[in-house]
Amino acid sequence: MMVPLFIIAGFGIVTLLIILFAPHIRINQWLLIPNSNYAAGGVCKSTARLDGKTVLITGANTGIGKETALDLAMRGANVIMACRHVDKGEEAAASIRAVYPKAQVEVRELDLADTCSIRAFAQKFLSEVNNLHILINNAGVMMCPYTKTIDGFEMHIGVNHLGHFLLTYLLIGLLKRSAPARIVVVSSLAHNFGWIRFHDLHSQGSYNSGLAYCQSKLANVHFARELARRLKGSNVTVNSIHPGTVNSDLTRHSSLMAILFTVFSTFLKTPREGAQTGIYCAVAEELHSISGKHFSDCAPAFVAPQGRSEETAKRLWKASCELLGIEWD
Repeated sequence: MMVPLFIIAGFGIVTLLIILFAPHIRINQWLLIPNSNYAAGGVCKSTARLDGKTVLITGANTGIGKETALDLAMRGANVIMACRHVDKGEEAAASIRAVYPKAQVEVRELDLADTCSIRAFAQKFLSEVNNLHILINNAGVMMCPYTKTIDGFEMHIGVNHLGHFLLTYLLIGLLKRSAPARIVVVSSLAHNFGWIRFHDLHSQGSYNSGLAYCQSKLANVHFARELARRLKGSNVTVNSIHPGTVNSDLTRHSSLMAILFTVFSTFLKTPREGAQTGIYCAVAEELHSISGKHFSDCAPAFVAPQGRSEETAKRLWKASCELLGIEWD
């Protein structure tokens, strides 16, 4: 039976409204408990230095990616900012140097909506960079109109999941050789409202931008958990995070969400606040051996039941490899 489009659209809007107010609640055993510290959230208190370490951050020209780049550069890391628009990346790098003149930051072109760009990026990266200690899969799209990547993938699943899946696959050897190393996958509380639609992964049968986004964020959780399982004993850890609802340009594709974010901006995290959990997972000493977990506000966070299914994670892994034409056992 076909579900009326207005019902699909309505559910998508309700879902995103719940996500918008996510900083106000903590989910615990399906109970919603008021959280008095809903605005700023957790803060990374680690003073760990990263001198001599190399960090790669996707989507680092704006929002939490840029704030993460600044923080890790101030810790002494050599930060590589992988951006789709190099000119915007260079502007972000210049602003980081203006704040911290000693910052070692460089910009490289990477379009996660194009597997040829990802492969070209990785080939050049591997030929020029000897070590990679921290990979932060941060870039993403949200609530896009129905569009496809260069390779024909629906944009949300293509960029948020498959693009980072391929990038990590191409760099995993270097991460292992650089161990101890860490991978941080930026997901979202939105994964709670997502389902992996194997029968229509690219939303060709029906499309709702909010639900497509939720599916991609659930895919992020599955990817982190399954990769952690496969990397056990390698001294490379993988964790996913929910950064919080951040007042950034991620809503640029949705006028409705842009309006809501503007109206309720007082209740949203700033990019700096939103970057804290990712920074925590990248540097905190106590997480050196923690892998396959999900974090929010610099603390372990709830994972939806559908995000804990090993069977789904393995099935998604296999489907991702087939779509990308790779073998990753």
